[in-house]
Amino acid sequence: MSSEAITTIVKMIESLPEETQDQVVNHLREYIDELQDEIKWEQSFERTQSQLIAAAKKAKQEVAKGKATAMDYDQL
Repeated sequence: MSSEAITTIVKMIESLPEETQDQVVNHLREYIDELQDEIKWEQSFERTQSQLIAAAKKAKQEVAKGKATAMDYDQL
């Protein structure tokens, strides 16, 4: 984000009453935390995507060969 955009946001927040500023800051912290978690998840998924594809292909082959059995959810 450009420093101009950040400056605009800061000015907008500063124009609010102090109690509201605190609320906005808390919401922004939560939102940024969620975004960072999302970024980590996407990076993790990208790193393991080829492994997930390989595992899915293997499972599909095992099903085709009759080596797979239906999962008994009661045993979980």
